[in-house]
Amino acid sequence: MIVRMNGTRRLGSPAAVAVFAIGMAGTTLPTPLYGLYREQLGFSELLVTVVFAVYAIGVISALLVAGDYSDEAGRRPVLLTALALSAASALCFLLEGGLPLLFTGRLLSGLAAGLLSGTATATVLELAAPGHEARAGFAATAANMGGLGCGPLLSGLLAQYAPWPLRLPFLTHLALVAVACVLTLFLRETVPHPVRWPRLRPQGLTVPPEVRGVFAPSSLAAFAGFALMGLFTAVTPAFLSQTLGEHNLAVSGAVVFSLFLASTVGQALLTRVGVRRALPGGCLVLVIGLLLVGASLAAESLPLLVLGALCGGLGQGLAFRAGVAAVSGAAPPEHRGGTISAFFVVAYLGISLPVVGVGALTLWLGLKNAGLVFTVCVVALTAGVGLHLRRVLPPES
Repeated sequence: MIVRMNGTRRLGSPAAVAVFAIGMAGTTLPTPLYGLYREQLGFSELLVTVVFAVYAIGVISALLVAGDYSDEAGRRPVLLTALALSAASALCFLLEGGLPLLFTGRLLSGLAAGLLSGTATATVLELAAPGHEARAGFAATAANMGGLGCGPLLSGLLAQYAPWPLRLPFLTHLALVAVACVLTLFLRETVPHPVRWPRLRPQGLTVPPEVRGVFAPSSLAAFAGFALMGLFTAVTPAFLSQTLGEHNLAVSGAVVFSLFLASTVGQALLTRVGVRRALPGGCLVLVIGLLLVGASLAAESLPLLVLGALCGGLGQGLAFRAGVAAVSGAAPPEHRGGTISAFFVVAYLGISLPVVGVGALTLWLGLKNAGLVFTVCVVALTAGVGLHLRRVLPPES
């Protein structure tokens, strides 16, 4: 969609979707490459997971400090800032200067994702044509999860079949970010009277008392689903190479891509399933996916791992989007933004803390057994949350 304003052609929602997807792809770009960095720099699997988890610190910091900044500053300036942070992250990886630069690159990537998550979603929705809001909502979801999935797929293919495996993926991303910046400059600003350099107002965590009954189990379900995503994006490449003997980086990227693709499909199913059934149902599907992942670890089976990724991603997507809908629907309008931000903070804790725990356990139990312990713990959490949700959620109206 293209509109004309003041003699200038302005791009609409599809261009904002492309910007969103490009920005999010950069956050998962290093996933298939961690093994190469581990060989080059000689660090342990624990450090791999810590490098990965630094990303979540950046996301949570951006959500808490600048989650609603674009409401005042305008969408385009914040989108451009996020893209600049994404480009700076890619440059850190290009320099290959050791662990400090890897940590810095992941932190910058997390800050970019934190700014993009809310701002790009709002931009896609606000640029949608009248009557197409539901379609725009799914497009924003697809851009988010699809971008996260395309990152490892792109870097895995380039690292496996093209020269400069630790450089070309990030050079490619820098080129895509440049395209995204041009698209952003031509997006229509949807904030009526943006303020130049408004003061940052850290939001903290806000959960009104009337929401807590739904918030706690919904956010724990998101925590469990994001823990599975963290496991796949941080540890799966090592499991494929060290346990299954699969050293093809394109295969590693494709396995991670399948998880995010399934999550996108799961989120799309919410409108057909409804929140009341999607939250506990998503937990059930997630449990099945986790059991398949555990079985793949025990049996050292790649097909079971892929099935686990597809099933777990489907359950994660269904439960996550239903959780957002349940929490936002229960929150009073004056506290809705803060409540949703708190929900995302809990979810992103799931992508970091359990994964670091797995990395620590590998030092004593090995990668396979650490993964099995993780699976048992998250299955217990998810099953308990799913059963509780069946009791506390009101019937569909």
